[in-house]
Amino acid sequence: MNERQHPTTAQDSPVTVIGLGPMGRAMARVLLAAGHPVTVWNRTPGRADELVAAGAVRAATPGGAVAASGLVLLSLTDHRAMYEVLDGATGALAGRTLANLGSDTPERSREAAAWAAGHGADFLTGGVMVPAPMVGTPAAHVYYSGDPGVMDRHRPVLARLGVPKYLGEDPGLAQLMYQAQLAVFLSTLSALMHATAMLGGAGVRAAEALPELLASADAIGAILRAGERTPGAALDAGEHPGHLSTVTMMGATADHIVDTSAALGLDLALPRAVQGHYRHAIDHGHGGDNWTRIIDGIRAPHRPVGPRGAGPDRSGGPGQPCR
Repeated sequence: MNERQHPTTAQDSPVTVIGLGPMGRAMARVLLAAGHPVTVWNRTPGRADELVAAGAVRAATPGGAVAASGLVLLSLTDHRAMYEVLDGATGALAGRTLANLGSDTPERSREAAAWAAGHGADFLTGGVMVPAPMVGTPAAHVYYSGDPGVMDRHRPVLARLGVPKYLGEDPGLAQLMYQAQLAVFLSTLSALMHATAMLGGAGVRAAEALPELLASADAIGAILRAGERTPGAALDAGEHPGHLSTVTMMGATADHIVDTSAALGLDLALPRAVQGHYRHAIDHGHGGDNWTRIIDGIRAPHRPVGPRGAGPDRSGGPGQPCR
């Protein structure tokens, strides 16, 4: 069936799920529970057994899986895996919508959208922002980007997986947001493990350390939202008022963390990276600015250092990144 020509209601829309890792299986289970006819395919057929027992149809080939539904959810490692799986099924793609919910770069997402269009298929990029057990729960949300009309057409079905958050027409946007969110997530996890290792050097057990450290992590959002103007608004305006946490003050703390970690014999990659952000800002004459000034060095890490205090601030005008 060509969904473009024969739309169905959200309740009876057939959906195909290709890729049955933990996330793919979770999505298929949620869709089955909601009453959708679900077709599944995986390179290792046995991963579909539980889903088939619950009512899913196991396709013999990727082409058969694509042909079974107007909406095809891809839960694969990356776009290379998508090409490997679908290269032999391109004849079935015309009139279908591929919603790629795996991970890759924004640029490769744009390339994948062009590849799909070349075979007559619509393409949505998605980023699932919860672990597999939370798919379909009220806490779940998924970022999407791509053609707005295609998004509107499939929104009722996609909402089964989690609240759809549509970012725009650029197919790379959802992956950019996904990667940005994971940059925060992964960096925070590494910071928690580093801090736990620091405390472990003094004999503090992880079971005792982590609750204290998690309280600090939980408080970050409240700290950043405090005040009359949020850091985001100030960053967009190019403002870094240094009346509270200055680059110099935070940089001194970063130095102390490096020294303490070194004395404990810990890996220094993470604390040195953080230290480098503050040193870059100080070297460019911004020690008295708010700590948010470190974004300049992140945006343009190789900008040469000139004489301190010489000439105007070259970090960019309001809302403008360093160049």
